[in-house]
Amino acid sequence: MAAPRAVWKGFLKFGSVACAVKLVGATSEAEKVHFRILNRKTREPVKSAYVDEGTDKIVETEDQVKGFELDNGEFLVIEPDEIKRLKLTSEHTLEVDAFVDIDAIDQRYLEKPYHMVPADKVAREPFAVIREALLRKKAAARSCIVLYQRGREVVIQPEDGGLLMTTLRSRNEVLDADAVFDELKKVKTDAEMIEIAELLIDKKATTFDPSKFEDTYENALIEMIRAKQQGKAPPRAAPRPKENVVNLADVLRKSLEKEGISRKDKATPKKGRKKAA
Repeated sequence: MAAPRAVWKGFLKFGSVACAVKLVGATSEAEKVHFRILNRKTREPVKSAYVDEGTDKIVETEDQVKGFELDNGEFLVIEPDEIKRLKLTSEHTLEVDAFVDIDAIDQRYLEKPYHMVPADKVAREPFAVIREALLRKKAAARSCIVLYQRGREVVIQPEDGGLLMTTLRSRNEVLDADAVFDELKKVKTDAEMIEIAELLIDKKATTFDPSKFEDTYENALIEMIRAKQQGKAPPRAAPRPKENVVNLADVLRKSLEKEGISRKDKATPKKGRKKAA
């Protein structure tokens, strides 16, 4: 299997130390089902095109140019050469400007991960030193990068033998949780029902194992495609669940019975502790 292609090459600058690094995407959608848009009549693939809103005519690639819309509805034309002249340091250098505790990173801001590795043999030693220092301090380095012609804030943290760089969402892309959950703070809960729910959690406890993740929608698509290929009827749609929490306590108790759990099944007391009389 060929090594994944680097999506960015440059330098990681840590204080006065700069080492050559490259980024490789940590995620892939190559195994996903992809569809093409067809002409229903001819069943031939169709392709998208840019159309002039004034004339309804197709605009060829060589005649296309970026434009910034002004308040008066007019456009300011931005030439490709003008964008190229914006030589930012972050286009070729990941300069670390601060460090944060890994556990303090708000998970909502994490967007897309990339594996970071040394770009050449000379960079291996300084790269290893930076990684080990971050690992021992349980810290993530904060930096910024220009990736796919867009400036992004990133965090860099240890990952196995290398580093993991993750792009971050901006503040205005993350919704304030208080605005969403405010009404939920007023809900009162029953101690008995919480105890039952905890028993269900204990019964279903497992380890985080991504190899066991299953994309049920993707599987259904594949099943439907195979059925059409073989001239068979498509699979039946799954029934929509009905709300059944009119009496939450009864529903939870039935869940216990279904899982074969008795409310007497408590955790075994740890050694050294005396059982309550």
